[in-house]
Amino acid sequence: MSAGAIPGRLLLRPGHEAARRADLLRHLPDGVSPPAIPANALLMPPPVNAHDHGYGIRTLDFGNIDDALEVWIPGLRLRPRTDPYLEALVAFSRLAKTGIGATMHCHNSLNIDRLVEEAGAVMRAARDVGIRLALSCPLLDHDPWAYDGGPQRLRPFLTPADWDELSASIPHYAPPSVQISAADAVAAANTSPLIDIQYGPIGPQWCSNTLLESIAEASAATGRRIHMHLLESPRQRQWLDRRFPQGVVRYLDEIGFLSSRLAVAHGVQLRPDELELLAARGVQLVSNPSANLRLRSGVAPIAAVPESGPAFAFGLDGTGFDDDQDLWRELRLAHLLHGGRDVTRTFTPARVFDAAIQVGAKVVNAQGNDDLVLVDYSALIVDSLTDDLDEAEVLLARMTAAHAKGLYVGGQEIMRDGKLTRIDHEGARAELLKQARADLPRLTGERQRVTKLAAATRAYYSGW
Repeated sequence: MSAGAIPGRLLLRPGHEAARRADLLRHLPDGVSPPAIPANALLMPPPVNAHDHGYGIRTLDFGNIDDALEVWIPGLRLRPRTDPYLEALVAFSRLAKTGIGATMHCHNSLNIDRLVEEAGAVMRAARDVGIRLALSCPLLDHDPWAYDGGPQRLRPFLTPADWDELSASIPHYAPPSVQISAADAVAAANTSPLIDIQYGPIGPQWCSNTLLESIAEASAATGRRIHMHLLESPRQRQWLDRRFPQGVVRYLDEIGFLSSRLAVAHGVQLRPDELELLAARGVQLVSNPSANLRLRSGVAPIAAVPESGPAFAFGLDGTGFDDDQDLWRELRLAHLLHGGRDVTRTFTPARVFDAAIQVGAKVVNAQGNDDLVLVDYSALIVDSLTDDLDEAEVLLARMTAAHAKGLYVGGQEIMRDGKLTRIDHEGARAELLKQARADLPRLTGERQRVTKLAAATRAYYSGW
């Protein structure tokens, strides 16, 4: 090998075949000089974060402590008002530093008048960091605050004064046609081959039948993908079973909503017959193990999914097991959580990495990419007595974000020696925190309202 070579391992199909020894420099984009990491590095396709919300300021940091999903949702009102570009920049650079080159961003703004402007800022942040982005434009128009009737359901659990104060913030939604047109406008403004715009119905419990049917029609007409939360919590299962006697998944199929253009996140409460229908229609399922455990939604039936599908991927949903946005640890959790108790494991490393890489790429509409992540593999096996272990097994046992040293997306070097090449992550993070802290006077008052709304929400669902 030449003096500039990187002797190491090339692992293109983790879990299916062993890595082959190679000069890794030959597989990096043109013009990239050797990173300063030890020999015996490993080069592989990076996993995709197939469901997230782009929290630059993470939920725990703005005071939203983990709770049951419906009780936790009011705490999102505590999210500080910051520059949407800076928020996305910090979120995306945090991911890139872990070796993740593509993410699904479910945008959080519910103000349709600001969607095009905010989406433009988010896309600019993705371009500046250099990652691939699927941007799911939020669409909803039904039952805010509480299933089966909306805000009025919480009124009996609030004092008249508290209701008068809180009811002033009940959201009002634009008509479905206006919302869909705004999403189409975001797509029309996108000029980057690394960015894909998708329709983002928040979930069937928050969408009217008219909106869901309109999205199905728009997706069929434009070919645009859809990304939607589905059956995340037990309360959603209960309400949607009452609202759709034939079953919500069957209803979605009846209106032409289910297709290979659709990915659904969570799916914790899916039944076997619903999994079969999703598989038959080519729908992808995105599992979020940590988020579902932290918000007490349960464990998705991923281990019960047969080889025939539905195809599944993994996402962080803005949390992660250690609240560190480390997708590598999330894959480890999924691998262990669904390992079962049989003598022979059926939830294999091959299935985990196929889900995280190939299916994840489909969810963000980036199939066939040649992105790569460079891993300090020598650190993973520093005490190993043998050199013939299955690299996929080692990665699932020990890999963390700290071991990702290089990232290459779309033929460009995004991270080198563990540091981003385009963005000052710490500088952006410091500025974002400064903006967030400037909003603390407003948030102090909002915290009291959130406490009352969360308590009313808990009381309402306690009777279910």
